[in-house]
Amino acid sequence: MKYRRIGSPPSRILYGSTTTSSLILTLLLILMATRFSLSRSAHFCLRPTSSFFPSSTKNLLQCRSCPLWSSSFSLCLHTFRKSTSPGNRPRKSITVRSFSPSSASISDHPSKMSMASDDNPLLKDFDFPPFDVIEAKHVRPGIRALLKKIDEELSALEMTVEPTWPKLVEPLEKIIDRLTVVWGAVNHLKSVKDNPELRSALEEVQPEKVAFQLKLGQSKPIYNAFKAIRESPEWDSLNDARKRIVESQIKEAVLSGIALEDDKREQFNKIEQDLAKLSQKFEENVLDSTKKFEKLITDKKDIEGLPATSLGLAAQTAVSKGHENATAEDGPWIITLDAPSYMSVMQHAKNRTLREEVYRAYINRASSGDLDNTEIINQILKLRLEKAKLLGYNNYAEVSMAMKMATVGKAEELLEKLRSASWDPAVKDLEDLKDFCKSQGSPEADDLNHWDITFWSERLRESKYELNEEELRPYFSLPRVMDGLFNLVKMLFDINVEPVDGLAPVWNNDVRFYRVNDSSGSPIAYFYFDPYSRPSEKRGGAWMDEVVSRSRVLSRDGSNARLPVAHMVCNQMPPVGDKPSLMTFREVETVFHEFGHALQHMLTKQDEGLVAGIRGVEWDAVELPSQFMENWCYHRDTLMGIAKHHETGETLPEGIYKKLLAAKTFRAGTLSLRQLRFATVDLELHAKYVPGGSESIYCVDRRVSKKTQVLPPLPDDKFLASFSHIFAGGYAAGYYSYKWAEVLSADAFSAFEDVGLENEKAVKETGQRFRETVLALGGGKAPLEVFVQFRGREPSPEPLLRHNGLLTSSA
Repeated sequence: MKYRRIGSPPSRILYGSTTTSSLILTLLLILMATRFSLSRSAHFCLRPTSSFFPSSTKNLLQCRSCPLWSSSFSLCLHTFRKSTSPGNRPRKSITVRSFSPSSASISDHPSKMSMASDDNPLLKDFDFPPFDVIEAKHVRPGIRALLKKIDEELSALEMTVEPTWPKLVEPLEKIIDRLTVVWGAVNHLKSVKDNPELRSALEEVQPEKVAFQLKLGQSKPIYNAFKAIRESPEWDSLNDARKRIVESQIKEAVLSGIALEDDKREQFNKIEQDLAKLSQKFEENVLDSTKKFEKLITDKKDIEGLPATSLGLAAQTAVSKGHENATAEDGPWIITLDAPSYMSVMQHAKNRTLREEVYRAYINRASSGDLDNTEIINQILKLRLEKAKLLGYNNYAEVSMAMKMATVGKAEELLEKLRSASWDPAVKDLEDLKDFCKSQGSPEADDLNHWDITFWSERLRESKYELNEEELRPYFSLPRVMDGLFNLVKMLFDINVEPVDGLAPVWNNDVRFYRVNDSSGSPIAYFYFDPYSRPSEKRGGAWMDEVVSRSRVLSRDGSNARLPVAHMVCNQMPPVGDKPSLMTFREVETVFHEFGHALQHMLTKQDEGLVAGIRGVEWDAVELPSQFMENWCYHRDTLMGIAKHHETGETLPEGIYKKLLAAKTFRAGTLSLRQLRFATVDLELHAKYVPGGSESIYCVDRRVSKKTQVLPPLPDDKFLASFSHIFAGGYAAGYYSYKWAEVLSADAFSAFEDVGLENEKAVKETGQRFRETVLALGGGKAPLEVFVQFRGREPSPEPLLRHNGLLTSSA
């Protein structure tokens, strides 16, 4: 998947302080009334899906509301090297072939990419993508040569296909995998190393790639072969994973237009092509408009209140923009809309005029001039509705829900129940904030506006809990955080994570590469981590995606399954001077969240590649492992193992830990409503909005905001123009899934609470059970069945309400 949220805290449900006991029953009934449908392959972020009948864009699992600043790793677990930050370590020379066939590789012998290519790295046989040498000039010839080759193989398969696994699924998986891996590598580079030449090359070949995907998705010989398997006497003997593959691909084919006649199919295909172009342009406009804003400040009083880390970053940015003598102490400083810079201003700048200028620029990104996304959104919504009508649905939300657990009605019902429970606490949040401002003699106390809320909320939190987020940074250095995270997963899941920099090519010197080993020391997975913000070339946010998935069919040696490889991308503040990257507590939560996604991809034991790891998991269940991992940030032993002062080694004082726990639900009602605004406007636009009608997209948002925002948005608020989750990611009519999955994740964590979080033996046993079910089974079994297998019962909302402090008041 790709994006996850838009400017909000971690992705767990945050409520206010009051609710009613009936909410528990209502949530339970909503969840239980919905059975989990078969699913399409799920990804994190923006890339084409890798199922048999792929969509025109792949979904990145984007985790967290935008801005999704979080962190990455820079730790040293291995004895062969010592490092304080990812950016200053030595690198080994890289060869194309990186490790032995007994470990894992991108393709098996029949699928090797060994076509003559004039040294085009995209067409070579590789174990890991050659990210360090792929350039824009390779994209056009490489993708076209690959498409020609697999198109020939698809045509040959259509002539010889039989309704058996070896004659249908296995050759098809090889074809799909080659496109997924190569296109995925190029598209990934566009996300993390964007440049005009790469954009142009991708824009030129994308229609050809989409055309191939449509040809595959609408292949009647393949569709009929799947139906024949479904209707064969051997059906009952297939295992759960294979049944899920067959049934989901039949349904996916229908959603890909397999049943449409010539004219309608041609119209459908044009819609898919146009949607792919529009989504790409949408994301480019967001990136370019974010890069475009720069605020040069020369007078230190104009940035009074910014902490030292933020001043250092602003000076570092100024140096990179040609102000070579800039320093944190004397400036000049450059403020940008990149997440670390933007949030620092919103939280800490005493200059109200600066806060207003930066806030207005942020909520109006990509909404004017050559970078205006407004008409692109209108076109996207119009085409999605046309697509839905062609497929026989009333609206696009129904199309989206066809491959999810929920229905439109059940999702709306859940959102409304949460909204009504959060409204009164959110009202009180604003009253408390106004009272606090008055007590501080603030001139804006009677006229609080959006650029004041974050600033004064931070001051109130500091006053109420004696917690200063910036003062916590020295306790959360990136190396320590990652060391603690890896120790946690070793305890829970009996795995070891070690850095193996140099084993695989990378796209930037800050990128780390890791190997995951089982208890015997054998490798079971690999992953990249790209930690820091690079606003000139890197998309904002935090996400996880696959590089390759586990697969028996794509085994290099014919016996051991190909091992999964993932990448995690974040946008946290880079090291400044000789200090390591120092994190906020929210950034710590984000890293844990993204690693939860990666764990589901890497620890899968499913050998059927099309439902291994995150593939095939219903979109509204895929957040379970990520949100589950966030809970461990509040676990005392875990947090104390992470929180060590980067200079003195001092452990976080016990009193501060207790304050962190107490502040967990601070302004919970307001934060919950913020997420509900995003989820509700998403469903409104995809279920009820009429493109070209009397109501504009911004009118829809203002109407939704009347019920989801205590402080109404500004009249010129155009945040929709940068809402990449739903217009350039995988969350169209699916943003509600953050809320839906939190019921599952909270209940899953409560299994550990039930056995006692201080009982290490019982926690390890429960962790193994979680690994063998939620993390191991992938999309090979329906999510509800997987959950019941782990928990011993169907999910309950009670743990979620308890975690957010609601059960006591409701009782």
